[in-house]
Amino acid sequence: MAHRLRQPLPGAQPRLRFEMPPEQDDETTPETETGTRFGDPGPRMSSQHPLYVGFMGTVGVGVALLVYWIGSNTTQLLLWIVAALFIALGLDPVVRWLEAKKFPRAAGIVVAVSTLALAVAAFFATLIPTIVQQVTQIVEEAPRWITDFINSDFFRSIDNQYGVRERISQELEKFVNNPEAMGGIFGGVVGFGSTVANGLFGALIVLVLSLYFLAALPAMKKWGYRLAPRSRRHRVEALSEEITGSVGNYVIGQAVVALVNATFAFIVMTIVGVPFAVLLAFVVALLAFIPLVGGLIAGVIVTLIALTAGWQTAVVYAICYFAYLQFEAYFISPRIMQKAVAVPGAVAVISVIAGGSLLGVLGALIAIPTAAAIMLLVKEIFIVRQDKH
Repeated sequence: MAHRLRQPLPGAQPRLRFEMPPEQDDETTPETETGTRFGDPGPRMSSQHPLYVGFMGTVGVGVALLVYWIGSNTTQLLLWIVAALFIALGLDPVVRWLEAKKFPRAAGIVVAVSTLALAVAAFFATLIPTIVQQVTQIVEEAPRWITDFINSDFFRSIDNQYGVRERISQELEKFVNNPEAMGGIFGGVVGFGSTVANGLFGALIVLVLSLYFLAALPAMKKWGYRLAPRSRRHRVEALSEEITGSVGNYVIGQAVVALVNATFAFIVMTIVGVPFAVLLAFVVALLAFIPLVGGLIAGVIVTLIALTAGWQTAVVYAICYFAYLQFEAYFISPRIMQKAVAVPGAVAVISVIAGGSLLGVLGALIAIPTAAAIMLLVKEIFIVRQDKH
């Protein structure tokens, strides 16, 4: 039955696919034999011809303007594509590892992407109930807080001197009767809803693109290598594989470091009694994924929240967590990231700051792999060429 289900339907034709032309072998193919059924291309126009120079210059300017216009009008889409490609390169080592374990590539892709989607869903499943609970508590306690403040001696003394109560009543009446103010509130609510909807739509687009990129990554690499001249194709392939492999190893290694960081933070928060330990552990994991500065920011945020439980709790957590950051920097991270990119500290700091300034969190995440790729290209292309002259 399974064999019959895999068979094509009677009379069905295979779907048309656009294939690259086969590579020609100069040693086995005679020069007089045509390369394709459409014949051999003729000689190129001389690059010194005035018509060629003028036309190509005009085309170059037009293409540059077209690329700038497209880029300025599709910035959000380009960010989604970069994020999806970064995720695909990060999950590709996992998929290849599953392939080595005799898993089909499609099954490996489903497992890797499903794990990522479950992690994101778990974060929001923890975040949303916590926010709802806190907002509900604030709404329930707000009348009591306002009543206590109004009945306090401090407010009474200020009200007797400046007539604060009457002034507040007048401003509230003006605000309620002002249609522009009420419209502003409505517009703010609609804007917030639109932002949330766009965020969910963007997450869905990134997830779908990640699936397509993961599935087509070998074919995309093959197509990209065919665009290079055959004399340099092997070198281009070797450099590209090194860059993509280093990006994947970096993403996997940084994810493991962030997971260990968040686990340690959760254990310490649970022991010392920091509120919302599960939610804060997710926040620590997300921030720890940002190299160099993410762990420091996470420590400061959790320490400030721990102050609500007492200064002793905040001090104990800060001592434990920042001591762990030192241990992570010198013992955990070097061992986990030994197969990933190696970037000097100064270059890493500058690249993270520059990437964060240009593209925000996404720029900070891809900054170090990008810097490593640039350094590899400079080392293997520019410096090698300079050493020959």
